[in-house]
Amino acid sequence: MSAAGLLQDRVVVISGVGPGLGSTLALRCASQGADVVLAARTRERLEKVAAEVEALGRRALPVPTDITDDESVAALAEAATAEYGRIDTLVNNAFSVPSMKPLAGTDFQQIRDSVELTVLGALRLTRSFTSALAETDGSVVNINSMVLRHSQERYGSYKLAKSALLAMSQSLATELGPQGIRVNSVAPGYIWGPTLRGYFEHQAGKYGTSVEQIYEHTAAASDLRRLPTTEEIADTVIFLASSMASAVTGQCIDVNCGEYHH
Repeated sequence: MSAAGLLQDRVVVISGVGPGLGSTLALRCASQGADVVLAARTRERLEKVAAEVEALGRRALPVPTDITDDESVAALAEAATAEYGRIDTLVNNAFSVPSMKPLAGTDFQQIRDSVELTVLGALRLTRSFTSALAETDGSVVNINSMVLRHSQERYGSYKLAKSALLAMSQSLATELGPQGIRVNSVAPGYIWGPTLRGYFEHQAGKYGTSVEQIYEHTAAASDLRRLPTTEEIADTVIFLASSMASAVTGQCIDVNCGEYHH
């Protein structure tokens, strides 16, 4: 199989399609030959990404979805299977901004909301697409985080949710394996793209430094002295979704340019 078509004529469902990794995932999957189903709350954003996918010559189905709502997710699964007749991969990419407070000062409702979106949202989607994925010996890829690998202050709530997501992914790999479904995770470090650049610009203005200096300081902690791009994260997801990873399940691949080893 050529590298140009790792997902040729497959159908990939992507949740959390926003301005960062979600849209890059959609375009990168399309460039590898996939048709995509785009799920997020904002219709306008979905339609914009769908138009970009179609400009690459692949089909896109935008479906406004609240992954914390059973009926909304059921409607997504019904629309996706009705449109394409098959589902090959589900990418759980939904993201919520962490509280960035110590656990002692984090509101319990914030923690509940984070788990509801990150963990139960992914489970809700996976359950809704299980029967379709079983028909194609399909796969699930859950987007996790390098927060799994450290216990820095102010990340407690985020680590709690992402650690639960990893445990759930491993359990689902065991439970769904007999149906031919593979379940894996990708744990990015900092992701260099428009979102992180915007944050670095804010920090540079706040502290009177430059984006380049903040980048170099941040990247200095990694073996490669750089930060992974959104495209590099997406390419790891595509590998896990492809037949090249047909014997890989229950795993978590860290993509952080060597900032953390696992």
